[in-house]
Amino acid sequence: MSPRWYEEGEEPDYRFTLANERTFLAWLRTALALIAGAVALMQFVPQFSVAGLRGVLAALLAVTGTLLAAFAYRRWALVQRAMRNRRPLPMTWLPFVVGWAAALAGAVVLVVALATVR
Repeated sequence: MSPRWYEEGEEPDYRFTLANERTFLAWLRTALALIAGAVALMQFVPQFSVAGLRGVLAALLAVTGTLLAAFAYRRWALVQRAMRNRRPLPMTWLPFVVGWAAALAGAVVLVVALATVR
């Protein structure tokens, strides 16, 4: 059973549809990597010197991965619908959020690593 919008407009070039699907799968791979990173952080990384920091960092990764997975289909559908109706592709905030969450997690790990070296 396909959504109603799938009958709108005209069938886009299959290459664009397949590219949209590949992008969707890339979002899912990224989401799974973020969630796996959260699990690995909690299971294999010893506690940081700052109490609770490991849990907060793992939660940041897990929440970002979960939200990305949840919004990946929505993004795919919006792009597919725009292509079917010959409209401009919609803007998305997903790269902004994922990029900043990953940068924040990386900065925290860097600060903790530098603090343990001293």
